[in-house]
Amino acid sequence: MTEPVFISSRENALLKELRKLSTDNTAYRKAGRFWIEGDHLCGAALTRGVKPAVLVASESFWPLAPVEYARAAIKIVVIPDGAFHEISGLESPARVGFVVDLPAAAAIDPDAATVILDRVQDAGNVGSILRSAGAFGFRQVLALKGAAALWSPKVLRAGMGAHFGLQLVEGLELADLDALRVPLVVTSSHQGDLVQRLDLPHPCAWAMGHEGQGVSEALMARATVFARIGQPGGEESLNVAAAAAICLHASSLKLA
Repeated sequence: MTEPVFISSRENALLKELRKLSTDNTAYRKAGRFWIEGDHLCGAALTRGVKPAVLVASESFWPLAPVEYARAAIKIVVIPDGAFHEISGLESPARVGFVVDLPAAAAIDPDAATVILDRVQDAGNVGSILRSAGAFGFRQVLALKGAAALWSPKVLRAGMGAHFGLQLVEGLELADLDALRVPLVVTSSHQGDLVQRLDLPHPCAWAMGHEGQGVSEALMARATVFARIGQPGGEESLNVAAAAAICLHASSLKLA
């Protein structure tokens, strides 16, 4: 097991990097790695075979740290509890976290069950959609430019570990979707049959659109299938994450 390094200076380069990774939504792109904290996210990463570049533990947590955390980490750093509080993005700091290298850039899998994020900007919505994708057998998520940064701290927290079971590709142009060979399914309020009545293709690619504007006209024009979500209660629209859960669950019934 790697021996821990004890750090106390606020000016330490790693602590400066962690403060940036925990607060800046896109810092991970320049750093090539991201920050997660708390037993749930760290445990989810290890379960998926992720090997953290650095285990960061507070002084109060380190004596209690699970041995599998220490064995998995390439480097172990122990810092004062106050320093961890400065890094943490949680109201109640979790006292342990991992620095994880970003996965290598992946090519689009043309035949994978896919979710397309078309300018979905709210981090909570994006994280929730990733959870639904993982739960319902969609292993690829493609984010067009304008969507929330997939590995940002808020999306990681909202995703609750779903990231580690998915292939994520972000920063895409519409033309990049030409690589897909699966049918594109789009929700629409004015065309298509109710989602529960459709013979949905599987695998397919579900497009989820901007919270206010929905799926763009250009992406809508690529659709093979249109689906409606019935709203007998009369609400004008559904939250995009709720709509995604309904649609992806409907598709997953093909696998039952």
